[in-house]
Amino acid sequence: MPSLDFWYEFGSSYSYPAAMRIDKQAAKSGVEVKWRPFLLGPIIAAQGMTDSPFNLYPVKGKYMVRDLERTCAALDLPFSMPDPFPQNGLYAARLAIIGADEGWAADFSRAVYLAEFGDGANIFSKELLANILSDLGVDASSCLNEIESPEAKERLKIQTAKAQDLGIFGAPSFIAGGELYWGNDRLEQAVDQAAKAG
Repeated sequence: MPSLDFWYEFGSSYSYPAAMRIDKQAAKSGVEVKWRPFLLGPIIAAQGMTDSPFNLYPVKGKYMVRDLERTCAALDLPFSMPDPFPQNGLYAARLAIIGADEGWAADFSRAVYLAEFGDGANIFSKELLANILSDLGVDASSCLNEIESPEAKERLKIQTAKAQDLGIFGAPSFIAGGELYWGNDRLEQAVDQAAKAG
């Protein structure tokens, strides 16, 4: 089955609509989605930036908020810009890596994005994450203990380093047939490429 690697960062605003629509879009073309959470902070830092470009360039940030309002309205998705932005997605990313092994990464990730950009919630809250896990029928206590382990921390570091090695510089990004696509608006192209590449 053709596959598409979906590289996403929980603090990334445009990863929200991409996460909410990618499975349905890929299914139309018979493409399997592989969810790849990573941290964008170290990659941005390596580019010499100390904050999100949307914060460093206020005009760009203002445009992003309005653009997301339009994008989410078109997709019938709730939207509420979280404060502060970007949110700290460290714990969520570690949990999503565990979820990728156990088959609940997609549902978990969508729920985190809905809480963050739908309700404006703080996704660094372990209480919030525990509630999301419990709603999915996942043992929240066990998972939250696991993300504090050296192994969980190292796995996320390795995943982030792999993203950087692939040339990923922003989120969401997609790898399809060896090609890199960046941005929610490139999702359809990435799915088409994945389907062609087989």
